[in-house]
Amino acid sequence: MKIGNREFDLKNDIYIMGILNVTPDSFSDGGKWNDMDAALKHVEDMIEEGADIIDVGGESTRPGHIQITEEEEAARVKPVIEAIKSRFDIPISIDTYKSSVAKVAFDAGADLINDIWGFKYDEKMAPLAAEYGVACCLMHNKNEAVYENFYDDMLKETQECVDIAKAAGVADDKIMVDPGVGFGKTYEMNLETINHMERFHELGYPILLGTSRKSVIGLTLDLPADQRVEGTLVTTVMAVQKGCSFVRVHDVKENKRAIDMTKAILRF
Repeated sequence: MKIGNREFDLKNDIYIMGILNVTPDSFSDGGKWNDMDAALKHVEDMIEEGADIIDVGGESTRPGHIQITEEEEAARVKPVIEAIKSRFDIPISIDTYKSSVAKVAFDAGADLINDIWGFKYDEKMAPLAAEYGVACCLMHNKNEAVYENFYDDMLKETQECVDIAKAAGVADDKIMVDPGVGFGKTYEMNLETINHMERFHELGYPILLGTSRKSVIGLTLDLPADQRVEGTLVTTVMAVQKGCSFVRVHDVKENKRAIDMTKAILRF
């Protein structure tokens, strides 16, 4: 898969998407990277620690978040993306489900759209992604955790996202899927999602796992968001074992070490 100017060997490796939230209210790092200098230093640190992609988000999507205007979200991410592009040679993902924000991000240099609604929220998103030729991460999500057969339904609903992308002209080699841990699922469903995520290979696309510091870890270990690194590392190790291609994380250094150790063991 090509993202920006970089080729990713998805059959033989797993890559790290480092999280950069330029928001005042994200669940684990809200307000830490709002200042441009702080944001760029954090990007530099993540690259040195092993990040392969930087995922820029301008609106918190934590449970109970307050939706902001598209104009405000675009104003948050545009200068940051431009600054990263001018200083670093790394693909950039834009974490948004709004096509107007995505367009601003693409024009600023973003290479990948990370849509938590898998193109189901904004009907203009898929055609826009096809027009710009960017890579797409399509996440499973729904308003209520109601299923007849949980995993079968989740795969079917994610396939619907893929169908929307392909109908709009997005190329197969530009698509990855995300099981959507923490979105439209109960606590138990989130654990089941992680434990059986190899089933997402049935869809035929690279898998991105995003569990970093999420509530499923906090509930399991009874820990606040800033103490969930070890729990996240367990899910990252499982991502390697189950053939995922990407993990989206806050703590790049620790997750990189966990990935490298797991890969070393699995070679024997």
